[in-house]
Amino acid sequence: MDRNVRSVEDVLRLMDGLFAPEADRWTAGGADWWDGFYADRSKPVPFFVAKPDETLVSYVERGLVTPGRALDLGCGPGRNALYLASLGFEVDAVDLSPGAVAWAGERAREAGADIRFHCGDAFAEGAPDGPYDLVHDSGCFHHLPPHRRVSHLALLDRVLAPGGHLALTCFASGAMGSELPDAELYGAAEPHGGLAYTPESLRHVFAELEEVELRRMRDEPADSPWFGEDFLWAALFRKPGGSRPGR
Repeated sequence: MDRNVRSVEDVLRLMDGLFAPEADRWTAGGADWWDGFYADRSKPVPFFVAKPDETLVSYVERGLVTPGRALDLGCGPGRNALYLASLGFEVDAVDLSPGAVAWAGERAREAGADIRFHCGDAFAEGAPDGPYDLVHDSGCFHHLPPHRRVSHLALLDRVLAPGGHLALTCFASGAMGSELPDAELYGAAEPHGGLAYTPESLRHVFAELEEVELRRMRDEPADSPWFGEDFLWAALFRKPGGSRPGR
């Protein structure tokens, strides 16, 4: 007889098990799936390009975020981590996939960028720790099942410095991702490749943070120096406390 639940993390792991193993994209067990995804670098995947998010560029150019310590969650091939490093940010970047981290490392060496890459679960012990002035999440959050939002929020609470920012991009409701209610996702045992969010749902999840900006990402043409897809929401939130940029 198993009676092993005695902490929040035990409950979260128990709920992880409600999803089929092949649907796991968010724990260390999902590394093999992501490795397969990144194996063919020639695939026409939008975010395989070596370009930063147009929203991130916009935040920097308008002075909404300024250089400091940054954590890039789900860094993939490192396109946003490289951009931040080029501006003088001190960057930690984490991804579950060894293949993605290897690719990002190659790009960093080619660019002469000093980035600390971590291969593993950003929510587990031993992951990079803060405080960070910026936590950047371009596509990690929408792959989390509902109960792992708790892990995401706990990470922000722990590592984001007062006055620091969360820059988030995720699937937009009506454009991309599953719109099943949270409870029905557990019945299906499959997160359907990512969850869609409305502006109201994002404001509810990140209610402890101050909203700076929430809009659809611009659809950038192929010859643009920036990445942009209009099926994504782009949000910038600020943790209360500290000083605002430029003060």
